[in-house]
This record gives sequence, C-alpha cells and structure tokens, in this order.
Amino acid sequence: MTAMQVRILSRGASRSFPVGDAFLATDAPDSDVLFLLGDRAGEALGEIDPSAHAAVAVELSWSCLGALTGEALGAEGGNVVGFARYRTSAEEPTRTIEIVTQPHTSSAALARVGAVFEASGFEVVTCADREGRILDRLMRPYFNRALDALDLELAPREALDRTLRLGLGYPRGPLEILSQSGLAEHFEISARLHAAFGERAYLPPRRARVAAERAVPQDKEPRQ
Repeated sequence: MTAMQVRILSRGASRSFPVGDAFLATDAPDSDVLFLLGDRAGEALGEIDPSAHAAVAVELSWSCLGALTGEALGAEGGNVVGFARYRTSAEEPTRTIEIVTQPHTSSAALARVGAVFEASGFEVVTCADREGRILDRLMRPYFNRALDALDLELAPREALDRTLRLGLGYPRGPLEILSQSGLAEHFEISARLHAAFGERAYLPPRRARVAAERAVPQDKEPRQ
C-alpha cells in the first residue's frame, strides 16, 4: 500500500507520530490535505485558513475538537476533523487511528483524511466529538477494576493477569500493561475522564493515585 502525500505542520511533540515515524515522510508542501501535529496543534489551527485546504486534520489529546474549532460551525461542510493514534507513553503507538467529527463535518473531508491514514496502513475508526478517546473510555474502567481487585487481595498480581489472559484471550493482562505503560499516566487519563463524566468506573484507584503522587518509575508498579 502506497502512502498518500499530505502537508504536515508541527507544533510541539506529537504523541501520535513521534520523531522518526514513517508517516512524517509523507510531508509534501503542495498537498491540499493539511495535518497539524503536536501537543500545541491547536495553536497551528489558529494560524491557518481551513478553507484553503480540502481537509484539515488536527491532533487531539484528551479534549474535544470543539474546544479548538468552537461548537458553532456555521454552514454545513466544515472540513476540520480531529484525530488521535492510540498509544501508551512507554510503548510504540498502535496502528489504530481515531478520527473525531462534529455535526457539520464534510463527508468529503472525512473521506480524504480517512483515505490518507488507510493508505499509510492504519486501522481507522470514526467517532463523534466527546471528551476522551474511545479506547481510553473503554479500557480505563477495565484497568481500574483490576487495580481494585489487587487492593482487595482477590488474588496475587500474576494470578489476576493469568486469569484474564486465559478467560478473555488477551495477549497481556491489565496489570502487566499498566506496569509497562505507567500508573501515573493511567491516573492522569482516568482522572480526566472521571472529572468529565463523573462515573465511578473512571475514579482512579489508590495505586494509581499513589504512583502519580510519587512519580514511581514505570517498572516499579503495580506490585503486591
């Protein structure tokens, strides 16, 4: 599959496409599809005229696309979409890309951005503009339940992971994933989701809170 060329404008470090990622080599200044990358991608959106491009894709972290574009998009056919590539801080980004749309997003712009990602070998999913990303909203309660079970001494860490691996067919258990990706990062994401939605499932358990407060090295948590 041949990657499609796009114009890339970076502002800060990109969580989705870190330095050296093959996607960065698709940069072509004359392309009519613009990607805004980095933890300050929202700043770049304020510097450009979206109407000058066929489609604009801006990298998101936890926030809504509407926080960058505004909720009132005016006429039908807005050509700005958000995106995020799922990853945990200690590991390589996955091949999953989430594209975020608003009610008036142009179907043509969405199709152009989706085609770019798919041509680069990514699996693409599309969702409405909500706080947090799909995988985080699904996985963080799962991680929290595993941490709660560890605190309640339901079983040793290894037994909990093994049971979930065998029972659900996952290649890794939740506690193994957290020990590699970092409990402090999990605390930050889960706490943001809890603040946004107020659901008990997102409330970070004790071990995540302690890790965030102490900034425990990733290979030291969780332990029993």
